[in-house]
Amino acid sequence: MTQRVLTGITTTGTLHLGNYVGAIRPAIAASREPGVESFYFMADYHALIKCDEPDRVARSRLEITATWIAAGLDPERTLIYRQSDIPEIPELTWLLTCVTAKGQMNRAHAYKGAVDANVAAGEDPDAGISMGLFSYPILMAADILMFNAHRVPVGKDQVQHLEMARDVAQRFNHLFCPPDAPLFVLPEVQVEAEMELLPGLDGRKMSKSYDNVVPLFVGGSKALKDAIARIVTDSKLPGEPKEPEGQALVTIFDAFATPAERAAFRAELRAGLAWGEAKQRLFDQIERQIGPMRAKYDELMAHPDKLEAILQQGAAKARALAGPLLARAREAVGLRSFSAPLKSDVSSKGDGKAALPVFKQYREADGKFYFKLNAADGATLLQSEAFEAGRDAGQWVARLKREGAAALAGAPVRQLGEAAAVAAALQALLQAE
Repeated sequence: MTQRVLTGITTTGTLHLGNYVGAIRPAIAASREPGVESFYFMADYHALIKCDEPDRVARSRLEITATWIAAGLDPERTLIYRQSDIPEIPELTWLLTCVTAKGQMNRAHAYKGAVDANVAAGEDPDAGISMGLFSYPILMAADILMFNAHRVPVGKDQVQHLEMARDVAQRFNHLFCPPDAPLFVLPEVQVEAEMELLPGLDGRKMSKSYDNVVPLFVGGSKALKDAIARIVTDSKLPGEPKEPEGQALVTIFDAFATPAERAAFRAELRAGLAWGEAKQRLFDQIERQIGPMRAKYDELMAHPDKLEAILQQGAAKARALAGPLLARAREAVGLRSFSAPLKSDVSSKGDGKAALPVFKQYREADGKFYFKLNAADGATLLQSEAFEAGRDAGQWVARLKREGAAALAGAPVRQLGEAAAVAAALQALLQAE
């Protein structure tokens, strides 16, 4: 079975080694696996949430495209595109927004972090927080579900958003799709086991926000060497044994070394290797791998028209896949052509039998389980209370099907339809058993 792997990078700045190790390298490796269909995109809509500098966003889109291709992404066997070139994505975002609970968005790490910072500063909790920031996990879900990705390589700090995407997909499927024909695949998160987050110059997560990054290509080998020289180490002198564990320099070295090289580097540090020499070793180790990529990057940056042609080709391929899925999503929620018959007008199935009422079981954003009984025309007749376990909801559905209206006494349900209509629906199901 072919698996789809999808990832993207927000276009807000210059890429660094942390981006390469945590996202670009594992994504490109995944694109070369047999039986894999790969999707890579510039998350430029996401960029607008955190950046109001148009030139910076435009420059970053170009740099990220050039970086991925220079790092080994093959546009002929993978699909690379800009998020903003796929209009189906924001439309799907709205459809998903309409089935996503606000409470779920309240728990998103980015929003909670912004609220906590405002409260600590004595400001209104929502000061400066846009709706883009608040609901961007839904846009991320649309990015993933638009192409029904099976695997999504992300950093450890993005795992919660993948879990939210799964929840949103599951809710949409429960509300609008037959149990045996869900519209959306539930994506699986892929975090590289050894290198989840690369440390920066000061030992914290490598991030532009902390101004502690090691540049990937921009600035050439000199910028790389200068950044490595600023990596914080302990004060041990040359010749003194050094403990490598916990050192940012060693962790970065590990990201570019084989197991044997890692062991040798640690042994030399414990034997007294000077930090200055260790930094030179780190520079040499990284430069051997990214130097050839940097040359290709510089050539691509000098010819942006080539990159534009690649992205336009990718957008055309992406829209050919996105259009049919969006059409199915629109159909599922009721945004149908007037030339199609309304479900309430259809009085029988293809086999000539009368359409039956139907029980639907689902899980809400509160984590609890529910069921409802819909008439053949779609009107809701019964709505259950919340259950802690799906099994309990299923047992009540089975009992109502088996006993009919007799089971209503004491059933944890609210009757939303006329009593006669509820009784008739249960009788129809009872006779169909």
